[in-house]
Amino acid sequence: MQSIHQVSEEEEEEEERVQQQEAHPYAFHVSGPRNLANLNWRDLISSSWKDANYKRTVIACFIQAVYLLELDRQENHLQENALAPKWWIPFKYKLTKTLIDERDGSIFGAILEWDRSAAMADFVLIRPSGAPRAVLALRGTILKSATMRRDIQDDLRFLAWESLKGSVRFKVALEVLKSVSESYGSNNVCIAGHSLGAGFALQVGKALAKEGIYVETHLFNPPSVSLAMSLRNIGEKAEFVWNRIKSMIPSSSEEEENHVNNDGEKKTLGVGLKSWIPRLSSFKNGGFEVGKWVPHLYVNNSDYICCSYTDPDRKEEKFGADKENTGPINGQQVAAKLFVVKKEKQKFHEAHGLEQWWSSDAELQLAIHNSKLMCRQLRSLYTTSATPSQPTQGKSQ
Repeated sequence: MQSIHQVSEEEEEEEERVQQQEAHPYAFHVSGPRNLANLNWRDLISSSWKDANYKRTVIACFIQAVYLLELDRQENHLQENALAPKWWIPFKYKLTKTLIDERDGSIFGAILEWDRSAAMADFVLIRPSGAPRAVLALRGTILKSATMRRDIQDDLRFLAWESLKGSVRFKVALEVLKSVSESYGSNNVCIAGHSLGAGFALQVGKALAKEGIYVETHLFNPPSVSLAMSLRNIGEKAEFVWNRIKSMIPSSSEEEENHVNNDGEKKTLGVGLKSWIPRLSSFKNGGFEVGKWVPHLYVNNSDYICCSYTDPDRKEEKFGADKENTGPINGQQVAAKLFVVKKEKQKFHEAHGLEQWWSSDAELQLAIHNSKLMCRQLRSLYTTSATPSQPTQGKSQ
């Protein structure tokens, strides 16, 4: 009788654990996308991944999975009650690698790869057109004691310098993405991030683009607020004033601008300033082809962290799910695709949230592609010389 009673208690505990998991606010069936069709044999003919709304939904779910991988770790969830796997299994992907921050042991990213076995079980014999072979997803800030210190440290790093290259996460993400691109071909790889993770994704993607490796990039609520941005604006204004003054100096005075540095070499004043001059219209850098790397940005004007990417003085075009403008617009090459959610004024936590990007009522508009802030973010691609490595594109499955 005692053993029967013990078994009964274990069954009750298991049932209670299942009920708690089902009621968890981050469970896939509770807060995940609604009316989402599963991949099936029909995708052999017409791929769901060709639908921009479907692609955005899936990639946003992959990022949510990374948040939940860390939450599962913090709450010591076992495999049977883990929340994260439910956010990639329906899309026929599997977890192959987690990215760990060595400073606190937290999970900040993950590699999700196409799960051929799971797809074959549903008679999806090949990977659908448009579906990446592998996705590197990066989470944003989690305000919990186990991760808050290091997450905020990187947030402040971006606010102060608008650069995340000094973070260990940048180095890890860059190495992992480069390795996956070499294995599968950059055309079959995607990087995505939300909030702070979008900041890392942007800078990692840009670093690879400088090497001639162009990876599909999706940035949800990317950070744009920066003290460095204001300082840089001041520097550019000083540059403009200097050039105006210099243009008024007679050419005979050019010799007076020359000076000798500590090494005895002759230098010309203003050379450093000249290197700052924006040259987005000329695109003379031979190591980067404009239009080869076009990141996708998803922003909400009610989110003060990313709203600076939108330009209120420019018109927006209605975005159709089945057609993206991938070529030149008004004679200009696309620097980025900026998608703006169209909703009434929202509270910050809603406007910055990831859930809005798989919401069934999300209405997006494709904004003018070359926003001032995005051009500034990508300026180094056009103005600095780089020796591109051999592109790793077009490899088979």
